[in-house]
Amino acid sequence: MTNQRILQHFQESAQLMLQAAEQLSGPIAQAVEIMFTALSNGNKILACGNGGSAADCQHFAAELVGRFERERLPLPALALTTDTSILTAVANDYSYNEVYAKQVQAFGQSGDVLLALSTSGNSANVVAAIKAAVERDMRVIALTGKGGGVIGELMSEGDVHICVPHERTARIQEVHGLTIHILCDGIDVALFGGDAND
Repeated sequence: MTNQRILQHFQESAQLMLQAAEQLSGPIAQAVEIMFTALSNGNKILACGNGGSAADCQHFAAELVGRFERERLPLPALALTTDTSILTAVANDYSYNEVYAKQVQAFGQSGDVLLALSTSGNSANVVAAIKAAVERDMRVIALTGKGGGVIGELMSEGDVHICVPHERTARIQEVHGLTIHILCDGIDVALFGGDAND
């Protein structure tokens, strides 16, 4: 791999980050407010996605249950991507498309939030989870890219769609990663005030 190709990756990512900052700051602020309200009311956040997005779900849940940048009480967040017995049982007995919807039906309650990640916006099991969340009177925050796909069409007025303005999966996932850190920081500041470095 040449240095020029490596540099192109950095440049493309940096340019997208700046573009995303302008376009996504509003929706991200809305998402923080929704998550803050849910957590303040004793509700929880469920997260689902596939592949790299599954890893992002686990990253997000770990930051809330453990800590982000400050010592605080654990916050209730659950990645629906981690229980292999549930995932394989549901996939085997029903369909892989149901692996997250079944868990939303089992664990989701009115007032909870579903964080749904799909770089394409078309992941069938994430779409099914969103539909299950709506039935449970949950708010939905969707992180997508590539125009938002089916998930973008499912978003209602009470939901938040954070759609990365790019077509390349790797770049979309990079913005999703930063967005997760911003969400965690926003939640901490909203719940506990001030700055982590105060």
